[in-house]
Amino acid sequence: MVVLNRIYTKTGDDGTTALGSGERRPKYDLRIEAYGTVDETNAAIGVVRLHTGDAPELDAMLGRIQNDLFDLGADLAVPEREGKAERLRVVASQVERLERDIDALNDKLAPLTSFVLPGGTPAAAYLHVARTICRRAERVMVELAARPDEPVGAAGIQYMNRLSDFLFVASRAANDDGAGDVLWVPGQNR
Repeated sequence: MVVLNRIYTKTGDDGTTALGSGERRPKYDLRIEAYGTVDETNAAIGVVRLHTGDAPELDAMLGRIQNDLFDLGADLAVPEREGKAERLRVVASQVERLERDIDALNDKLAPLTSFVLPGGTPAAAYLHVARTICRRAERVMVELAARPDEPVGAAGIQYMNRLSDFLFVASRAANDDGAGDVLWVPGQNR
């Protein structure tokens, strides 16, 4: 259980922050950027959920995802090191559940014949915003994982890759199962 009695500590006034391991890093460190962008994805999904009251199944999926994103933030905040006690990690079963949710939503959708522009209902538009933030988080995580001595769990990267797919499919579901999708018309304004 997490207990937060005091919100400000002043320890970050020098431009550093602590990882979950206690190690201090500059606030611009790529690991901090990674879990900060995961947090930004989570916040964007929170905004989406303001518009999913009429879609309880989708809202429940998004609620589970928000919890998973906190797991991922905790995973990224404590780099996996040999000889250290194991911490909370994103696991394959979380990725698999996301895949099942994608399949459940996608089964109701007609195949696409064009790219989809962000828009339609408020929920769909905000899902697209969350999707683009998610893609950025994934890029930062992949860049971090490419660095020596900066381990990032494969399941975490897979989760973010699937999440962007989920958010795209969910946007179509939020657009009356694709009927309200705003389709790209190539060269329309020439």
